[in-house]
Amino acid sequence: MTPEISTHAITLIRPDHAHLPGFVAALQAGWSPSTVTDVSAEQLAEVTADAHGFLAAMWTDAARPRLLPDGTETLWLPQRIFWMWDGAFCGSINLRFLPGTEDLPPHVSGHVGYTVVPWKQRRGYATFALQRVLPVARDIGLARVRVTCDPTNEGSRRVILAAGGKPAGHTHDGKLQFWISTT
Repeated sequence: MTPEISTHAITLIRPDHAHLPGFVAALQAGWSPSTVTDVSAEQLAEVTADAHGFLAAMWTDAARPRLLPDGTETLWLPQRIFWMWDGAFCGSINLRFLPGTEDLPPHVSGHVGYTVVPWKQRRGYATFALQRVLPVARDIGLARVRVTCDPTNEGSRRVILAAGGKPAGHTHDGKLQFWISTT
């Protein structure tokens, strides 16, 4: 798998030092790579403390300890994070997985998460990114991926359906759940 996937308008890139200033600028402008909680300040601190380590953690096959907000310790899953780029930073998409299984721990709602910076939303970037990350999931051994969204997030639901998402009920916390084939 090459670390760069392109189309005319947008590219998915493996996070690197050359593109880090665009990521940092988006964080400073108020964008957060998490749709659950604002982690912009935390990530800015991590980049400042150890940019190399921060970038390395975005593309890893190793599970590592992670402290959850409630204080319990769990594992941070292996992942592949891509940044969306159209000449400037546009957002990110991540693929979380456990090698050899499509199962996920209870604290992980889905294999894929994505977010586009507010000033570049509604341009099809999330749809493009989700469709392009499916071969990456297939390459790591996943025949399908679970993707979730809030029931009120019509835009995300459309993105998931456009990528072939099949409704699969709700998660334990009430999110809509979909399965998408990687083939």
